[in-house]
Amino acid sequence: MTAPRVIATDLDGTLLGPRGALTDRTRTALRAARAQGVALVAVTARPPRVFQEWTALAAALDTAICANGAMVYDPAGQAVTASRTLPAETAAMAAKALRTALPSLRFAVETGFEVVAETGYAKVDSVGDRRTFRDSLTEALAAAPQVVKLLAHVDGGEADLLLAAARGLDLAGVDLSHSGGAGLLEIGPAGVTKAGTLAAWCAGRGIGPEAVVAFGDAPNDVPMLAWAGRSFAVANAHPEAAAAATDRCGSNLDDGVAAAVEALLR
Repeated sequence: MTAPRVIATDLDGTLLGPRGALTDRTRTALRAARAQGVALVAVTARPPRVFQEWTALAAALDTAICANGAMVYDPAGQAVTASRTLPAETAAMAAKALRTALPSLRFAVETGFEVVAETGYAKVDSVGDRRTFRDSLTEALAAAPQVVKLLAHVDGGEADLLLAAARGLDLAGVDLSHSGGAGLLEIGPAGVTKAGTLAAWCAGRGIGPEAVVAFGDAPNDVPMLAWAGRSFAVANAHPEAAAAATDRCGSNLDDGVAAAVEALLR
């Protein structure tokens, strides 16, 4: 592999410790990478608003790919620079099919700036929680200015089981994933993935996959881990992520990404 020009990393369960902590060792490793001219890209299921709270992380990044690839956010300028949205009618059709198969699901719309949820939706974001409620999903979709993700949640549910059931349905126009959130299934626009948006961002700078190192831990990281020239699944990774990566590193509880970055820079 050529010397890395981009380090692309998932956040929750990968780069960050418990409660979104950016450790001193990780901050130092990221700073050293940037000093050597390596671009740092967060590639996350999270919406852009989390960087209003994660200010130290925002300052360490060149850009952030958010909502599983649906949005690109410039932390320095605090602006969304690109977005791909899900048509409301496509989201409604997917929700109808999912609810028929899994009646306990409750739905919400992620707009990037807030969550507009139907009554009974119980998922609380650990960072950047900003929710409004409507009586039904139909009303939530009507109230949302855009749909970057449809969120389907079962309180106490298992994300792997939800994803397996959803993959067995004929859902047109959407991509399915989960990022490890308890009982949470994420439905985005078809063809929009972390990998696709990262590849486009890199191509705009003349960078191919051979110069990208990626880190991840969850099913939504699989396309990115498979695309990058070198990729690391953290020790606590989901089996699908581990199978897609070229390498392994320590867990997010042991500064695994920081240790790998230190080695890459050496």
